[in-house]
Amino acid sequence: MKEGMHEAELREILDLVKRHNMWRRSECINLIASENVTSPLLDVVYLSDAMHRYAEGLPFKRFYQGTRYVDELEVKVSKIFAELFNAKHSDVRPVSGTIANATIFACLTKSGDEAAVLPLPGGAHVSHSKYGILGRLGIKPVELPIIPEDMMVDVDASVKLIRERSPNMIVLGASVVIFPHPVREISEAAQEVGARLVYDAAHVLGLIAGRAYPNPLEDGADVITTSTHKTFPGPQGGAIITNSDEIYEKASRIVFPVFVSNHHLHRLAALGVASLEMRMFGQEYAGQILRNSRRLAEELHARGFKVLGERWGFTRTHQVLLDVRGDGGGAKCAKALEEANIIVNKNILPWDGPSDIENPSGIRIGVQEVTRIGMKEDDMVEVAELIYRVVKKREDPSEVRRRVIEFRKNFTKIHYTFDVDVRRIAEEIGSLILR
Repeated sequence: MKEGMHEAELREILDLVKRHNMWRRSECINLIASENVTSPLLDVVYLSDAMHRYAEGLPFKRFYQGTRYVDELEVKVSKIFAELFNAKHSDVRPVSGTIANATIFACLTKSGDEAAVLPLPGGAHVSHSKYGILGRLGIKPVELPIIPEDMMVDVDASVKLIRERSPNMIVLGASVVIFPHPVREISEAAQEVGARLVYDAAHVLGLIAGRAYPNPLEDGADVITTSTHKTFPGPQGGAIITNSDEIYEKASRIVFPVFVSNHHLHRLAALGVASLEMRMFGQEYAGQILRNSRRLAEELHARGFKVLGERWGFTRTHQVLLDVRGDGGGAKCAKALEEANIIVNKNILPWDGPSDIENPSGIRIGVQEVTRIGMKEDDMVEVAELIYRVVKKREDPSEVRRRVIEFRKNFTKIHYTFDVDVRRIAEEIGSLILR
């Protein structure tokens, strides 16, 4: 192949990266509930030589040489991370929240066991279902009852089901969650039947760290599984948190060699930076997230949107849920909003059936990223108005896009991070970002 063809393909790749970065980081209002942005300081330590290295096994007990500093770093970061949640143990080797779930499901159950889980239309992550890792491990899901219009666990009915079925494991926590789950009540029922209670905190981890959401371990959960990049503004990855020596030791023998070989070592220092950011700024950040989500929900409701959870104040997390059946459905609305540079995702709601998957009833919104770039309550008025103009007024998305781009120019800085000379630190540590 001629050199000029290589150059053209390289230029195409670089151009696509440039266009993506400009679009998503400078021209969009990103309201995807499972995403966030990392700080410049975190980015500097993330792009390190560790991205090229392997460290199978546990610190100081590796199957590879050359890990002396990685070992120290992993021990240090695991300690800082666990302390954020008043926990005894954390394992930060899972490379995603799903891998953390897989590890704990395999740790606490065996094929043929039953697990009480939320239904997918009630907010559960696919890994909690028969379609995901739970089903692939041979664990049989039993669905906990919910209150559909509020996306809440039906406590009385769930306790009754747990007592009747005596599942081996119960999984709370969800991908769609607007109100805290009843961990304390469910944990009491779990203890009655000898079940272990797992809490998947992937979405609300940053809110827990910031003391804006109940800590499941303090309310009776046996273990937390999580990802580290949603309301917790760290690198993409997963983790396990527990106070149980038994669960920690057993799970650590499952992470490696069952689900993880090398655990992407450049994540470690980046997770450490994110953990220190949350130790220092977490309460301020989490509090602002909740104020923003509540205000956005109120403003959308005032503009005629059907916002779930109305009778309980709409939301107590980063998420806002809209029922847009009357506006053409979730897929149609999400597509129109994307054309206006407002990024959301379509989402099934409890009343959706299999035929509704392509164009479900719902839109899921998360405010954690716009909060981190500096938006406050008054800015949610503008965000709500822009959504209203696209979905309700059905204005030309290209016209709204111009306003979105102009509005986004006001938010160019990452907040809730350390005020340091990032370039100096990059030079000091030999970050590959300067190579």
